[in-house]
Formats: sequence, structure tokens, C-alpha cells
Amino acid sequence: MGTHLHITAWVLGIILFFVAFALAGKNDKGAKIVHMIVRLFYLIIIATGVELYVRTGMKIPGFGGEYIGKMILGILVIGFMEMVLVRKKKGKSATGVLIGFIVFAIVTILLGLRLPIGFHIF
Repeated sequence: MGTHLHITAWVLGIILFFVAFALAGKNDKGAKIVHMIVRLFYLIIIATGVELYVRTGMKIPGFGGEYIGKMILGILVIGFMEMVLVRKKKGKSATGVLIGFIVFAIVTILLGLRLPIGFHIF
């Protein structure tokens, strides 16, 4: 259940991130509301990730470092998401930060799929 909640939060968070990205730079109320909802999803993503680690990740021998590494990567992805939105809102170039977001997101997702409590696609 926790894994599904975490993945659902990530999917919704990424969808809302791209909606906020499309609206960023416009000084309308909708852009601010979507950005605040994305920030709420950051907290949900972090909370479900910590819950997964505490409930199951700490109990699986030999993977503790990888789970901590994934948590750090996940926080970096969230940081890049926020930096992209803020830079776009201020009218600055967000290309480099957007590339960083994409790279870290791919690495984080692949590591999550590789770990024992993730979905076993590979």
C-alpha cells in the first residue's frame, strides 16, 4: 500500500509540476495556486518516502545505503523541481536546471525500480 501511495504521489506531483511549469511566468492566480499544490505534493512525497524507508527499507539487509542514496536523490529531484519553477516565474533561463531535474529524476526512478520494495520491471 505504501509503495502505491508513494508512486501515485510522484505521478501526480510530476503532472502538476508540468502544469505549473506551463503556467509559470504568468502573474495570474492559477499559477500561484498550482505552484502551492505542487509544494504540498513535495511534502506528501517526502512523507511517504520516509514512511516506506522506516516501515520496510530499514529491515532489508544489504540495501540500507541504497535506500538512503535514493532518499537523497529524491530530495534533489524535488529541489530541482522547485528551482525550475522559481526560475521560470522570475523570467530567468531554467534550461540547465530542467536538464538536472530530468537526469536526477531518471536516476532516482531507476534506482527505485531496482530496490526490493519497488516494482520489479527489470
